[in-house]
Amino acid sequence: MIANLSSAARKAGVVLAHASRAQKDDAIEAIAVALLARESEILAANNDDVIRSRSEGISESLIDRLMLNSARIAGIAGGARKIKALPDPIGVIKRERTLPNGLHLKQVSVPFGVVGMVYEARPNVTVDAAVILLKSGNCALLRGSSSAAKSNEILVSIMRDAVASVGLPADVIQLVPSTDRSSVTELLHARGLVDLVIPRGSAALIRTVVDEAKVPTIETGAGVCHVYVDKDGDLAKALPILINSKVQRPSVCNAAETLLVHSEIADTFLPMALDALNSEHVVLHGDAKTVEVARKLGINASLAREENWSTEYGVLEMNVRVVDSVDQAAEHIRKYGTNHTDAIISENPRAIESFINQMDAAAVMINASTRFTDGEEMGFGAEIGISNQKAHARGPMGLEEMTTTTWIVTGTGQIRG
Repeated sequence: MIANLSSAARKAGVVLAHASRAQKDDAIEAIAVALLARESEILAANNDDVIRSRSEGISESLIDRLMLNSARIAGIAGGARKIKALPDPIGVIKRERTLPNGLHLKQVSVPFGVVGMVYEARPNVTVDAAVILLKSGNCALLRGSSSAAKSNEILVSIMRDAVASVGLPADVIQLVPSTDRSSVTELLHARGLVDLVIPRGSAALIRTVVDEAKVPTIETGAGVCHVYVDKDGDLAKALPILINSKVQRPSVCNAAETLLVHSEIADTFLPMALDALNSEHVVLHGDAKTVEVARKLGINASLAREENWSTEYGVLEMNVRVVDSVDQAAEHIRKYGTNHTDAIISENPRAIESFINQMDAAAVMINASTRFTDGEEMGFGAEIGISNQKAHARGPMGLEEMTTTTWIVTGTGQIRG
């Protein structure tokens, strides 16, 4: 199956590789228009997925990722148009020079070729990935989860029709069936047929892909994200940043899972924070100091176990700990975090610098919500995933991260001695 899909993608890729920016942008605009025009079809298919998933006992955090509505479809279409507006990442000269022997060297950005996506629940990824890969000259093999099967089928059908309507091959976007679990293994083992595989989803999914793949992968990561409120933090900023980081959309990977509070402001800020989190129905786990303060306020908070500190909840649940310094906060984050996004709330430049220097995260937020680690928020239009690894791409991955390079060497007859 993957062999047939990749073969069709290779043929389509020859056309796509020579497509102009205008042709690719026309295809993306056609996708955006079609998504809005066929909203009712998308919502009907998505509703079937949601009903089926609930009956199978899927968690509400995954249901939230799965569910589409008019606003989310409009957001997906808007994200596509933002990608359309970005410069073409293909054919960009990265480096250029002439050697003493007269050889002219030019390093130019080119597509990877055929890129596989393995992801869970979120049908918006189906469109985001397809559009980013299309704009960057890559063909997409999209393997979503069975929970979103009907949503993904209609979305891919709509996009293929839209792409074909402007004269590009529909096979630049293809859906790998999710009904057969062996399709994932086949995709991961398709070395020579598929150029790159990107996983996006739970830590278990990502680990499975990275461990089993024979195809090169870019590892996206789980998000055990932190908010540290320093002794010199502006508490008027800290509270809304904390609530936004945890509550605005708890199911996503850039939502905060742990709050760290400097001991010198704990007596002031902890009651404020715990009361605000409790008002938002956040389940609390904390150290002894946190539990003590919570009980005085009549708020339920359990004593955190070791495993709590490294848990990506994805729901309204959070850890709270009091620390004695920036260094102790950084030590905690290095031990339990996932190098995704960590935030410091402080007005002290030395504390901020120390925090940045000790972090090994893909993104560090200074007096801002962790929720800004996002391709659209950072101006990439959308993202294909957020990478925690250090090779090739790190942080939100947009158009540029979906390219590699070719060296073009021009001579006048030189030979090597």
